[in-house]
Amino acid sequence: MSPTDDRRPNWKYFRFVLPYYLPALIAVAAVAISIAYADKQREHISMDNLRAEVTENLGLLRAKLEGNMSANIQLLKGLVAALETEQTIDEARFSALSKRILSSKSQLRNVVGAPALKVAYAYPYDANKAVIGLDYRANAAQRDDALKAVATGNFVVTGPINLIQGGRGLVVRYPVMVEKAGSVPALWGLVSGVVDIDKLFADSGLFARSLDIDVAIATTEGGRLIETFYGDSAIFASAPVSMFVNFGHESWKIAAVPKGGWNQPQADMWVSRLLMLAVGAMILAPVIWVARLLRERQKNIAVLSRHQEELHALSQRLDIALEASKIGVWELDLTTGTLDWDGRMAQLYGVEMSAGSTYETWRGALHPDDVEEAEWVFRACIAEGTDYATEFRIVTPSGEIRHIRALGTQYRDSFLRQKMVGVNWNVTADVTLQQELREAKARAESQNRELELARQHMEHNSLHDALTSLPNRRYLDQYLAKLGEKAGDSEHFTLLHIDLDRFKDINDTLGHGAGDHILRQAALRLRESIRAEDFVARIGGDEFVVVCAGALKEREHLELAKRLIDAINLPLAYAGHECRIGASIGVASRADSGMQIEQLLVNADIALYEAKRHGRNRVERYNDDLKSLTITTKKTADAILRSLEKSDFVAYFQPQFDAHTLEISGVEALARWEHPELGILGPDKFLKVAENLNVVSQIDAMILDQALFQLARWRANDLDIRKVSVNISAQRLFDEALFQHLDRLKLLPGSLSFELLESISFDDKGSAVVESIERIRRYGIDIEIDDFGTGYASILSLLKISPRRLKIDRQLTFPIIESPAQRRLISSIVEIGRSLGIEIVAEGVETMEHAAILRDLGCQSLQGYALARPMDGAAFLRFAKEQARTIAESSRSA
Repeated sequence: MSPTDDRRPNWKYFRFVLPYYLPALIAVAAVAISIAYADKQREHISMDNLRAEVTENLGLLRAKLEGNMSANIQLLKGLVAALETEQTIDEARFSALSKRILSSKSQLRNVVGAPALKVAYAYPYDANKAVIGLDYRANAAQRDDALKAVATGNFVVTGPINLIQGGRGLVVRYPVMVEKAGSVPALWGLVSGVVDIDKLFADSGLFARSLDIDVAIATTEGGRLIETFYGDSAIFASAPVSMFVNFGHESWKIAAVPKGGWNQPQADMWVSRLLMLAVGAMILAPVIWVARLLRERQKNIAVLSRHQEELHALSQRLDIALEASKIGVWELDLTTGTLDWDGRMAQLYGVEMSAGSTYETWRGALHPDDVEEAEWVFRACIAEGTDYATEFRIVTPSGEIRHIRALGTQYRDSFLRQKMVGVNWNVTADVTLQQELREAKARAESQNRELELARQHMEHNSLHDALTSLPNRRYLDQYLAKLGEKAGDSEHFTLLHIDLDRFKDINDTLGHGAGDHILRQAALRLRESIRAEDFVARIGGDEFVVVCAGALKEREHLELAKRLIDAINLPLAYAGHECRIGASIGVASRADSGMQIEQLLVNADIALYEAKRHGRNRVERYNDDLKSLTITTKKTADAILRSLEKSDFVAYFQPQFDAHTLEISGVEALARWEHPELGILGPDKFLKVAENLNVVSQIDAMILDQALFQLARWRANDLDIRKVSVNISAQRLFDEALFQHLDRLKLLPGSLSFELLESISFDDKGSAVVESIERIRRYGIDIEIDDFGTGYASILSLLKISPRRLKIDRQLTFPIIESPAQRRLISSIVEIGRSLGIEIVAEGVETMEHAAILRDLGCQSLQGYALARPMDGAAFLRFAKEQARTIAESSRSA
C-alpha cells in the first residue's frame, strides 16, 4: 500500500484547520445550545400564556358567579329589609314583594317566609304550598342551618342540594330582625330563597361551548376542600389555576385546567427550529454578537411578558369589577365635546353601540323633568373644577324609567387636553325600595293612628254600658279607687245602690225591647236627678249606683234618694202601654275614715236588700243593726257549711196516727240542726240562710238517708210502721243527683213518701213538675202535698200531680174548735180528697178535742203535739215500742 492510500487520520491537518473552524464549531455549538435554550424558553412562555389564558377565563367565570350569587343575596336582603320595616305582613303582601324580586333577572326559584321559624308564606304558592307549616326547629334536615343563620345574624348558604321540583339548587337563609319601640331588635323569623344552581352556572358561562377550560368547583371550610359539586375532582390535583368564590361568609374554591391538559404540543415548534438553524448558518461569522443579541432579546421578552401579565391581570380585575357591579364608564373631552361610552353604558341607556354616543345622546335620554337640573349640575362642576356627583332619571327607548347615579372627575391627558372620566350605574331598585319603605312607614303610622283611635274607642266601650251609655261596674271601681287616692282617709263618701222594682214583670210581659227602653229612661232620669258633681253607673241588670262625694247630712241623702224614687216612679210609655216601675235604694256612707271604699258597696247592698225585704219602693240606710244582722247571718252561714261537713243535721221523727185507732200509721222525718253551741234548732232558724247558700238539697239528702236507716231499724225491731215521709225542696225536685241517689236504693213500694210544699207553685212549673214527679213515682215513692191551703195549688194542679196524700196546714186546723166556718172548709177539703182518691192528713192536732173533730170530719191520719212531739231516732224507737206494747195489751184484754 502506497503512502497516498493510507486511510489513517491526519492529526496535523486537524490541528491546521482547527483554528479556522473553531469559531464555526463554537458558533454551531452556540446555535445548538441557543436552539435548545429557545425551545425551553418558548415552552415556558407557552405554558405561562396558557396559564394566563386559563386565569383570565377562570377569573371571568368567578366574577360572574360572585356577581350573580351576590345579586340573588341582595334581592333576598331587599325582601328582608321590607319585612323588617313591615312588622306585620300577610300572604298577599309577601307574595307581592316576592313576585317583584323573582321578576328581576336572577336565579331565584322561590322564596318562603318563616315567622318564628315556622313557614307561613311561600311564593310561588302553588308550587311550594307543601312547605307551609314546616317548623325549622323540628326538621332535622334544616334545623342546624336555620339556627346557624339566627345565631350569626347573617345569611347562610346551604347546598348544592337536589330539589324536589327538579334540578339542583342552593338554599339561602336570611334572618329577619325587627325593632320595637324601647327594645333591642328581636327575631321575626327567616326568609329563605332557593337559587337554581344549574341556571346560576348557565348564566355565569360555565356551560358555554366556547369555554376552553375544564372547571371544578368545591365547597370549603377553613380553607379545606369539603365536597366537589361541579366538574371532575381530579382537576384539583392537576396543578390547576384556582380561585375562591366569595359571597358574604360563604366561599367556594374554583379550579381550572385547559382542555387537553397542560402538556399540549406547539404547532410551530419545528418550523421555529429550522428557521433558527438557517439563521445560525447565515450568522456563523458574527455568532458571538448574535448570541449576545439573543440573550438580550430573551431578557427583554421576559420583562415584556411580565409587564403584559401584570397589565392583563389589572385589566381583568377592572373588567370583572365593572361587570359585576353593572357600572358603565364614560369619558368626555371638554375641549372637543367628544363623549365615549363603553358597552355597559350603552346597555344601561338602552342604545346600540354602533350608533355612537355624544353629549346629545346623554342629554336626549334624560327624563324631561330632570334635564334642566342635570345640565346645571354638570356645567357647574366643569366651571368650578370640582368632582361630578349627582342622580337623575333617564327614559330608555323602550319607555322604561331608570334612576342613574353618576360620578366623575376632571383630569388632563398626556397632550394636556382637559377631560372628565366617570361612571354611571342603575340605582332604580334602591330608589324604588326606599320609596316603598317610605310608603310602608306612612302606612304603618296611619295604622298606628287608627289603632290608637280604636284603642280609645274600645277603652270607652269597656268603661261604659252599651245600652244606657252610663259608666259600668269597671268604671265605678276605677272611679272609687281614684276618689279614694285623691281624697285620702279623711274624706267621706256616700253610695246609693238602686234596684228597679217590677222591672222583671215588664220585661217578661212586654219583651226585652220594653225592658231596654225602661233601662234607658231610668238611666236618663237618674242622670237628670243627681247633682252635677255626683257619679252614676249601671253595674248590671236593673241595678245602678250613685256616688256622692263629700260629707252630706243624712237628711240630704234621704232627700236625694226620695227624689230618685219619685223620678223613677213617673209612668213611661212604650208601644201604647203605660209602664210603671219603682225603685228600692240602699244608702251607705263612709263615716269612718278607716273604712275601705269597697266596703261601702257591701254596706249599700245590705241596705238595698233590707229595703226590698220591707216592701220595695223605699229607702233603707245602712246602720249598726243591719250590720249586726249581716254578721249574724254570715256566722249562721259559716256554721251551716261547717255542720254540713260534720253531718250535724239530724232527722227528728214525728209519728202520724190513724184517726180512728190512734195507731202509728206513718212517720214524718223533720230536719233539725244540732248546733255545736246552741243545741237542737228547728228549720225556722236556718232554712232561709240555707236556701241562700243553695245547700237545702244537701240537707234533704242527709235527712233522707237517716230516715231510710231508721225505717230499716224499725222493721228490724218488728214495728209495723208502713212508711216514712221526708220533705223535699223545690230545687231538690229537679236535682239530677236525687235520681242518681234513688237508683242506688232498693225501696219497697209505698215505704217512702216525698212531701212537696204547696208553695212550689205547681201551676207555674207545669209539665216540668209533672215529669219529675212521674220519675219519682217509678221508684215506688208516694207524693204528698204539705201545708195544703196556704200555697198555690189549684184543683187542676191536683189533677195533674195526683198526690197520694194532702196534709192540711195547722193554720186551718187550729181554729176548728170555735169556728164552724173552718170546720166547713176542712170538710170541703176532705170531700175533694175523697172524690180524687187522696188521703187527708191533718196537722196541728193540739188537743184531743181537735183529734175528735178532725176524725169526724173524715181525716184519715192525725199529726200534732196532742199525740206526739218530734223526737230523735232513739227516743222515737222507745216511743214506738211502748205504743206497740200498749196496743197489744189492749187487744189481749179486749
